[in-house]
Amino acid sequence: MTASLKNDLGNTIDVSFILLDLGVQASVRKAAKEVLETVTQIDALICNGAIAQVPSQKLTVDGFESQMGTNHYGHFTLQALLFPLIEKSKGRIVTVGSMGYNMGLKTIKFNDLNWDKNYTANDAYSQSKLAQIMTVYELQDRLEKADKTDVKVFACHPGASRTSLIRTSGSLMTRFVWQIMKLSPFVQSAEKGAYPELMCATEPNLDQAGFYGPTGRNYWTGPVGSCKLEPHAKDKVVAKKLWEVSEKATGIKWNI
Repeated sequence: MTASLKNDLGNTIDVSFILLDLGVQASVRKAAKEVLETVTQIDALICNGAIAQVPSQKLTVDGFESQMGTNHYGHFTLQALLFPLIEKSKGRIVTVGSMGYNMGLKTIKFNDLNWDKNYTANDAYSQSKLAQIMTVYELQDRLEKADKTDVKVFACHPGASRTSLIRTSGSLMTRFVWQIMKLSPFVQSAEKGAYPELMCATEPNLDQAGFYGPTGRNYWTGPVGSCKLEPHAKDKVVAKKLWEVSEKATGIKWNI
């Protein structure tokens, strides 16, 4: 990866690579420890890793439903462990969600987080992205209450972008349909899909209340701006419970 980046951007760039599997809590902890031992400043932590539309229920080595375990719990632990350095750096945390947050149950299924009953690829994926987004706004509230507002936290989404996400984890039929959709004008390049997270990582005086992504039809493509976020994504009661459940599940207590 470092060789590829230097090939694209020039040998003078300072870039390093740390192996991390978000679906394995031990891997997240190991990578975070390595970051803290080798990095002196974090200007922006961009939480962009994900799996999607896993066709049948799979559990991580830690016993979590794979999409929830990778997309939410993996990032939850990573952010918590790196938070002291982010705070010291007066940095930012950028969580890359998805409009998929609004395509499933529209809440967190606390009584069956692993979807042992009635599993569907879309519902499980939707719940994982909703959990990520909810955590952003819950973290904002907790930082404000603790008077730690030097750390800025943002939520964004990439719209419909030509990435390898579906190809790496979706079913054969889902991959087939997505391959066709990728040829349409309703899907944008992966580069444009990265614009919202880059804006959240760098734009000065950006309103943390926003949910940033393409603003065109269905929020699939178009200029980047603040998109409408449905009320269930900011349900305070659910978000608070999710935070507590996440700390218990991961064994991680945030230093806030």
